[in-house]
Amino acid sequence: MSTSTPPEDHPDHGGTPSVSDEQWAQLVRQAEAGGAGAPKEPSARARMVTARLRELDEQAARAQGSGRRWGRKPKQVEPWQPDGWRTGPAWQQMNGGARKRRRLAGTLGFLAVMGVLVVAMRPSLVTDHLPGGGGSPDADTTRLLSETAPPTAAPTREAPDRPTLDEPFRGSPALRWADGAQGIEVPAAKAAGGLSQDEVADALNKTRRLLVESNLNPATLRGERPRAVLQLLDPHVEGAREQLENSLSQPTESNDPVMLVSRFDPAEAEVLGDVVKVRGRMTFKAGEPGSVEVDADYSFVYALRKAGGDDVARTIVRRRLTAVLYDPERWDATRGKLALTSYESNVGNTECDTHDGFLHPWFDSDDHAAAPGDELIDPYDRSEWPDQKECGTVTRT
Repeated sequence: MSTSTPPEDHPDHGGTPSVSDEQWAQLVRQAEAGGAGAPKEPSARARMVTARLRELDEQAARAQGSGRRWGRKPKQVEPWQPDGWRTGPAWQQMNGGARKRRRLAGTLGFLAVMGVLVVAMRPSLVTDHLPGGGGSPDADTTRLLSETAPPTAAPTREAPDRPTLDEPFRGSPALRWADGAQGIEVPAAKAAGGLSQDEVADALNKTRRLLVESNLNPATLRGERPRAVLQLLDPHVEGAREQLENSLSQPTESNDPVMLVSRFDPAEAEVLGDVVKVRGRMTFKAGEPGSVEVDADYSFVYALRKAGGDDVARTIVRRRLTAVLYDPERWDATRGKLALTSYESNVGNTECDTHDGFLHPWFDSDDHAAAPGDELIDPYDRSEWPDQKECGTVTRT
């Protein structure tokens, strides 16, 4: 763009030809001598447009120069051009808009990824704002990695905070455990015991469902009949199903349904919220020919509210069981049903001398009729299985 003033012989706006008579005559002589085709004289309309364009360019240049008087950086003024003067809107402008949109999308994507990483490293930033998910200000709420082998020691003791309605797992190692069924992970299946990979996977998934239905199902926890548990057990194999049915009808000290399922009397206590903390592991191995055995060892921590009040307590239940899936072609068994060859449990914070088919947690406001036993038990210690046969005293809940 030129900012110089036009020469004195610059064409005016009255339509004077932009080419002099001498130049025009020379061009005509060259054409007659065999040169390029004689040019056509521009029309009056073309000359007027050309003159108008030059005048507007000069006005833009003068406007740019006048900006310097105020000592500011002059605003960049583009020469005026009519719409569609060349090839439509400038390519750089359209591409620049697209580039800005891509830059904005890239920035938002980067922020989203960073947000996911921050939450993955510090889930407490989110969980602390969820009901029941927080802890004491100094508590570590980072979720523990899955348990893939037996622990070698009990979990570190937390601050002796008491559970509350808003923070029922405060002061408990379970604060860092998985929520509900997320804590029951199934290992990768492979053929074993003469059963195919799919059959082993079926045994693992059914064992997981058995644990969920017997320890996490809200209806079961309310003391209702655990129908789903009964449906998973094989009626043709003597043992667990028959014993469970009998214990539900007539619970005794040696045959109480809480040995296999977690049940609370709604007249005494109810599970607080919808979160049960879970930690444990599941493995499998080949059983007798035509069978696969699934071993499960899990602890469940229940936050409970006393019926008719606001007292909060926790009960910890640890269960070990071995579920077996038999090939009905080789065994007298029902296809797709589980048999339990062994199951046992330990419970922290319950009246251990009451056998009526329910767990009975103690609350601080209770007038305890019976004193606990002398043996001290840490219900969160998963490094070994307690051998006590009588009631003991839990060191924490």
